[in-house]
Amino acid sequence: MALALLGFVLVGASVIWRRAQGHAQARALLALQQQRLQLQAQRAQLRTDIRDLVSRSSLAAVVERRLDMHVPNDTQLVILQRPRTP
Repeated sequence: MALALLGFVLVGASVIWRRAQGHAQARALLALQQQRLQLQAQRAQLRTDIRDLVSRSSLAAVVERRLDMHVPNDTQLVILQRPRTP
């Protein structure tokens, strides 16, 4: 009778331990899923920022300010002809 009672207690304790482990894993999984969603949102924001920063309009301002370059006017354009090869 004592062995049966001891066996029942051990089985019950193992079931409770296993359920506790399952709940801990579920919480960890939920935290990882939330972190994944946050990282995906951050990635989308960074892609938008990159797309905006490499646009021609934003690059033109940086080039004019840092490199002192500008869009040439018509008198500054020189069109070179390619020599004809026979």
